[in-house]
Amino acid sequence: MSLSRRRLLRGTLLLALPALTGSGYLATRARGQGGHTNAAPEDICIVAPTFAHDPASGLSPLEAREVPEQARCPVCGMFPARQRRWAAQVIFTDGQAQFLDSPLSLFHYLQQVSRYTPGRQATEIASVYVSDYATSAWLDANEALYLHESSLLGPMRAGNLPAFSSQAAAQPFRARHGGALLRLASLRKQLPQDLQKLAPHSH
Repeated sequence: MSLSRRRLLRGTLLLALPALTGSGYLATRARGQGGHTNAAPEDICIVAPTFAHDPASGLSPLEAREVPEQARCPVCGMFPARQRRWAAQVIFTDGQAQFLDSPLSLFHYLQQVSRYTPGRQATEIASVYVSDYATSAWLDANEALYLHESSLLGPMRAGNLPAFSSQAAAQPFRARHGGALLRLASLRKQLPQDLQKLAPHSH
């Protein structure tokens, strides 16, 4: 290949990179010996930025806010605003928010906060919210009920743990799609094995 053709190909790849990675930053970590990084990547991670509180919104810094169109889920890289009824959000003590595409991604996130939001710790989280699957209203994640092992398919196609405000609200969906209702406390302590396997990144 001629020098001019190689330069043209390199320029084309550099221009295409933003479109391939979206609004997040795409990074790969390769496993090699002696510091070499020419091995196949073992992990692909989306570094999704947090969003600051907007005083003009009229909301308090720790109150649930609407999902920005450009927000990326730090766990899987998806856009939570595109399937709003599944979305979740974590708000830190300084009012910065991280948005997730589903309760499933939320629980994976809570297990390893510093992995998915570098520089942050779980102890900095002040509020956690999930979207009510029935109404899309924001619910305190600690008060919500989560439908496990139902046939409802969400952003990740399976195991997305749709959230409901009460047993009464969840019952029509449970009658049609099956599943068992679980609380945040049990899910945060230990995810069921079938949900652990759905983590989008290897460790």
